[in-house]
Amino acid sequence: MNDPESPGLGLDLPERASPPAKASPYRVLARKYRPQTFAELIGQDAMVTTLGNAISRDRIAHAFLLTGVRGVGKTSTARLVAKALNCIGPDGQGGPTIDPCGACEPCRAIAEGRHIDVIEMDAASHTGVDDVREIIEAVRYSAVSARYKIYIIDEVHMLSKNAFNALLKTLEEPPAHVKFLFATTEVSKVPVTVLSRCQRFDLRRIPADKLAAHFAFVADAEGVEAEEEALQAIARAAEGSARDGLSILDQAIARGEGRVTAAQVRDMLGQADRGRIRRLLETLLTGGVTATLTQLDEAHSLGIDPASLLRGLMESLHAVTRAKAGAHADMLISAEEREAAADLAARLSWGNIHRLWQLLLKGLTDVIIAPDPHEAATMVLLRLIHAAEMPDPSALAALLAGGGATVSSQSAPPPAGPEPKSAAPLDFPALVAAVEEQGRQLLGVQLRDHVGLVGFAPGEIVLKPLKPLGADFARDLAAAAKQATGLVWQVRLTDGGGSPSLHQQEAMAEEQMRAAVLEEPNVAALLAEFPGAELESIDRKEA
Repeated sequence: MNDPESPGLGLDLPERASPPAKASPYRVLARKYRPQTFAELIGQDAMVTTLGNAISRDRIAHAFLLTGVRGVGKTSTARLVAKALNCIGPDGQGGPTIDPCGACEPCRAIAEGRHIDVIEMDAASHTGVDDVREIIEAVRYSAVSARYKIYIIDEVHMLSKNAFNALLKTLEEPPAHVKFLFATTEVSKVPVTVLSRCQRFDLRRIPADKLAAHFAFVADAEGVEAEEEALQAIARAAEGSARDGLSILDQAIARGEGRVTAAQVRDMLGQADRGRIRRLLETLLTGGVTATLTQLDEAHSLGIDPASLLRGLMESLHAVTRAKAGAHADMLISAEEREAAADLAARLSWGNIHRLWQLLLKGLTDVIIAPDPHEAATMVLLRLIHAAEMPDPSALAALLAGGGATVSSQSAPPPAGPEPKSAAPLDFPALVAAVEEQGRQLLGVQLRDHVGLVGFAPGEIVLKPLKPLGADFARDLAAAAKQATGLVWQVRLTDGGGSPSLHQQEAMAEEQMRAAVLEEPNVAALLAEFPGAELESIDRKEA
């Protein structure tokens, strides 16, 4: 019989090559860099502090509700809370902590999504009362191996009304070994009865500067060279969402083959560079129609989305607004942009800024719904040029009041001083004002709204009640009028005649003034130029 260990005997078999090591499957950056500790959770310092104090003082709520926009870390926070409550430390003797070790079996099992006592449920696909009934039945049993049995329900607002009602009693008085962690992007859809039973944490949008720093860390960890401007552009596009930003960065890395540049990011997102936006805004304000359309056509040929172009103009105008208000500039804005914003802020009035903002906001909607966005953007920019040349509303009102001439500051008489106490008021409105100056506001309301004037002379008033008055109205008015003027007044009430109340007269005068303003040619032309615009109010002092 052949000796299998003898090399010269038996069959000569080829040497078996060791099997090649399996390459680990690729994980997208948003999953690969999901925070594993509270220290890695960016932008939520207030919530982390509150949770840390609650855990250290053993004041842990039985239900938590985590709200916020997409990608700010709601589900990640829920898993971190589960780890913090069930961590036993590397030696197996630890207790709940805001700094879970990540090395013990509960921490590793929760991080890998395989812990039997941490149950995650997606309410978007488990909306019915039967799904909640399973939870209600299961909470009666203690945790198998963990300190707490934890239920993480994502998008909890998707549960049906019956499902919420079925959960209420258990949610209010759960067993001591059970904790509920709810996450939602639409907290307004969660019933108040559920909100009142939870400790709520509102996760904030992550600031753009923190996002840019985080993306720089990720790029460095991936061995990718990334321009600072590119990371800033990604941070702005992410709109406070770490997951959205990492997804954009992932795509940019794949597009750039190991290098991420600002030009690549702008091209990928269909954005214009900030210098182009700034030049376009300055051209608009100088009224250069040909130059404006040329710049717009260049942006169109480069594939820049018209809606993105208008959003960029709005961002630049917002920077101008902050500069004019003296507020701190965005940390991601360069020194050159700050200087340009300050220069435009000095040139533009508040009226021009507000008008341009409203036109851009309306124009953005037009571009989004238009069959041809480029054509719509062209019309929006032409409207902006026209609006930049128009006078302020206050100047326009002055032109209307003066028949086309500028109103002099000396055209209005100086305001008259208050009537001396001993002088009799010349008319009924003056008497009402004098009574109100004495602090008799209720009586003033009655005089303006509840009576019509029949007759008035110094020392005598005849009024017609338009609404019920108190039995002591005439006596109170006589006393108040004497206190205000120093004269003795006779007050009589009658059912005949009488003019409308002062309030009614003011309303009629306001309507007449409104009609007169709307009939003015310049105002009519202004409203025709901007369909949908309305005359909201009239400043009597300006008009």
